[in-house]
Amino acid sequence: MKRRHFITKSTLSYVGLSLLSNPLSAFTINTLNFSEMTQHKSDMFPLTIATWNFPNASKKAGELLANGANALDAVEQGVMVEEADVRNTTVGKGGAPDRDGNVTLDACIMSPSGNAGAVVYLKHTSKAASVARKVMEETPHVMLAGEGADLFALQQGFEKEELFTESSKEAYKKWLEKKEYKPIINIENHDTIGMLCIDKNGDIAGACTSSGLSYKINGRVGDSPIIGSGLFLDNEVGGAVATGMGEAIMKSVGSFLIVELMRQGKSPQEACEEAINRIIKANPNYKEFQAAFIAVNKKGEIGSHCIQKGFSYVKYQDGKNENIPSSYNF
Repeated sequence: MKRRHFITKSTLSYVGLSLLSNPLSAFTINTLNFSEMTQHKSDMFPLTIATWNFPNASKKAGELLANGANALDAVEQGVMVEEADVRNTTVGKGGAPDRDGNVTLDACIMSPSGNAGAVVYLKHTSKAASVARKVMEETPHVMLAGEGADLFALQQGFEKEELFTESSKEAYKKWLEKKEYKPIINIENHDTIGMLCIDKNGDIAGACTSSGLSYKINGRVGDSPIIGSGLFLDNEVGGAVATGMGEAIMKSVGSFLIVELMRQGKSPQEACEEAINRIIKANPNYKEFQAAFIAVNKKGEIGSHCIQKGFSYVKYQDGKNENIPSSYNF
């Protein structure tokens, strides 16, 4: 037997004997590498990032984290700021209606444990992310829709609200004059607040809430409440949230894709770029809409990428907000 073959055979025999004596040893290397990947720098946390420039929302979440709140409480309270802001016509109360004049809200939330809750076509309360959390914590389900979601919200103590405001009614009347449906990039595509929080313990939680595309078809649901599309996280790896044209994001399962790419070793930035490139490849009309992602890993590294110029995200860290323009393809 040649010396090279003898060494190879001997090495393989040794590995085989080692596995027989300790079956779990086959997983030791992977576990060690994964542990290294999930190590984080404590001086990076707490940390909050959110889609678009929503400084009040990120400040609320960031201050809660600084005072010792956990990631789940902080992310819920953070997005609630925009849900309650009637000047924001893409989230919560005052959101733009569908073509038939219905204001409907969609939201989801995820905890560090991987548990999740969501609501779609919610019509009678602005606190969509909080109702989603109740679905997660008080039911055996992940998602409730329509009348069932509204009834559940009332049963959980949420007050019934009128989501249509005077300003949104006036905008709707003006839209009815021409009834044109052509979402304006970075305006009507600007339809979501997605937020990720990492608390002082390094635990990640996320939320995503929206009133959806302006003047959508009655009954349309986008990516925002869909776990894996609008939001996904794995507390051992990181998290991602999306905004923009929900149909394209749903078909790519973009947020889940980003987390899996980070699990494989890609940085958050590399993962976001890959997710956008896949959307572009699958949609010949990609120049007609916006899609954007932000992501963070367990080290506190952040990534963001979008199709069209104009998207930004806000980061709250060490007591200050920073609005950061995203990289883009076009």
